[in-house]
Amino acid sequence: GVEILDGIGATEALHIFISNRPGEVRPGTTGVPVPGYEVRVVDDAGAPVASGTPGNLLVRGDSIATGYWCRTEITRRVFQGEWLRTGDTYVEEDGRYRFLGRSNDMIKSGGIWVSPGEVEECLLEHPAVAQAVVVAIPDAEGIDKTVACVVPAPGTTPSAEDLIAHCREHLAAFKRPREVHFLPELPTTATGKIRRFAVRATLTAHPTPT
Repeated sequence: GVEILDGIGATEALHIFISNRPGEVRPGTTGVPVPGYEVRVVDDAGAPVASGTPGNLLVRGDSIATGYWCRTEITRRVFQGEWLRTGDTYVEEDGRYRFLGRSNDMIKSGGIWVSPGEVEECLLEHPAVAQAVVVAIPDAEGIDKTVACVVPAPGTTPSAEDLIAHCREHLAAFKRPREVHFLPELPTTATGKIRRFAVRATLTAHPTPT
């Protein structure tokens, strides 16, 4: 019965700029813009996208920084006039904003964007999965495919076929992982975040599912 007020902020913004409100929580969303901030979702060219279409999240407000100290190149990419490019992919639906993943982690499968987090959540619902991470790995033709790395739950021996079938049952077909690799543990940072780049490097070096 306790409400969880999910929200998002950034060091560059010095504040939360999207948040759910007490009594108005919609689970699965980050909420609505905080007063004093304006947000928009745009495509790679910077044009606003239609409601329900994934895109890059931009925010502006009086607390937004003007740039990074002595880092001109990244400042030009991230700070676009009054707007801060957050590096997150979001979708706006009915005035509420839903996080899909970091923009550089999103996967384009068959011309359609796939959120790694959505596939990971599906895998974690399987009783034989303790941890899961999903990344994009190019195939022989250079086309990105969705690949999952899974740490099995203690005492279980799931198969790749079972987990792919589980995802196919609960997700749109194009979102299912094309391969599943099993690892004893996932590489993490000191704060416990999964090091996706290390997972990609491991899969690139050892492309055969195990």
